[in-house]
Amino acid sequence: MKSNIRDMTTGSPTKHLLMFALPTMIGNIFQQIYNLADSVIVGNFVGSNAFAAVGATSSITFLFFALCNGIGSGGGVVVSQYYGAHDDKNVRKCIVNSGIIMLIVPIIFGILGFTLSPWLLKLLDTPAEIMNDAVLYTRYMCVGLLFVSLYNFISSMLKALGDSKSPLYFLIISTVINIVLDILLVVVVPLGVRGVALATVIAQFISVLLCGIYAYKKNTYFRIPPKDIKVSLRMTVKIVKLGVPMSLQFALIAVSSMALQRVVNGFGTIAITAFTATNRIETFIHQPYMTLSAALATLCGQNYGAKKYDRVVLGYKKGLLMMAGLTAVLMAVMQVFGNALVSFFVSKEDLAAPAIIHLGAEGLRIASYFYLALGLIYVVRGVLTGLGDAFFALFNGVIEVIGRFTIPLLLTAYLGFGETGIWLSSGLVWLLSGVTAWIRYKAYFKAKAAPSGSVAEKLQGKSLRHAGKAA
Repeated sequence: MKSNIRDMTTGSPTKHLLMFALPTMIGNIFQQIYNLADSVIVGNFVGSNAFAAVGATSSITFLFFALCNGIGSGGGVVVSQYYGAHDDKNVRKCIVNSGIIMLIVPIIFGILGFTLSPWLLKLLDTPAEIMNDAVLYTRYMCVGLLFVSLYNFISSMLKALGDSKSPLYFLIISTVINIVLDILLVVVVPLGVRGVALATVIAQFISVLLCGIYAYKKNTYFRIPPKDIKVSLRMTVKIVKLGVPMSLQFALIAVSSMALQRVVNGFGTIAITAFTATNRIETFIHQPYMTLSAALATLCGQNYGAKKYDRVVLGYKKGLLMMAGLTAVLMAVMQVFGNALVSFFVSKEDLAAPAIIHLGAEGLRIASYFYLALGLIYVVRGVLTGLGDAFFALFNGVIEVIGRFTIPLLLTAYLGFGETGIWLSSGLVWLLSGVTAWIRYKAYFKAKAAPSGSVAEKLQGKSLRHAGKAA
């Protein structure tokens, strides 16, 4: 029953990272195919205005997803640490309490998002010609917030136990369903943006249903007797202490994205459409970095729980090497195929298509120069998250917010970069956050007294002090 669970406290860290990251990356890519299918179908069968409307909602929907899913990520870290310590009782207790939290929180934020979406879109200076479709799409996504959050909760628990394969299968199934429904509700039955939103919500519901059934039947940690399904204040506090800073970090990134979206909206529909297209492409760029980060968090969390600190440091070094090789490939793809990638999202019959493709491709090339900094953020974040240093994630989120509120405005309004300043500002924010992350990693392992002792011994000292504070 535990055949899909991976113990990362023994064996090659590189092999563990690869075997964990590859299924997770494929799963994340299929998750993004939701958005890709929506975008391609809307852009080609409804029009560029509808495509811009869907894109204009992304920072708002991400805000509400982030507030929910950060808490789920905190629960995943706690589970991985208990699993590494072979504490099965607390693994189950953490799953129960994380599930209760992830059932209540998305309902609250879903209602808030549904109610406030018109006001938020006006705050972002959304053009009037796309406002109605943008409000409609945002509200459907808020309805689906519960399904997304529950799926991510189950998925994060399975991944914390080293099982990155099972969630992949259900994402593939739901993605295929999403694409079929997109075609049915937009091309066959022309419901426009409403059809795309409805298809996404149905697919999200199917993914959480199937993943939940599988987890209960195939993973003994999820087979919890009814008498054990109860709130533990101590466990809830532990989950929240890790999850809230991560949730706030994601929320701050979402707020910073909203600030950037407002700058983009000021340049008109062509810029919004180009920015939406590059955003859809960059979601795929983020996926391999995110999966490497998740693999590092699980590996470091399990080894932290098992007190195998040398393996934490080794995991970080191997993660950096993998990230550097990945960055070289991604940068080459953006430089060579930028125009072709953007053209997928624009109908050839659209009179604005040449301008959109040119601007979007230029934006991709500019941003690709900063992928190394982006990768560094994810590597350090994964290691520190596995160690329970969630407050760094919050601090890094603050840095990103400051950057996104100031750099785009500086480049576009005062230094005369125009639309291209949008993508240059994103790269500079990654650079700022990447340098901050690297400094934090170095400071975390720096000896406060004499320089003697291995890095692992320094980490052990840090972990003991961290445990003392938690106690």
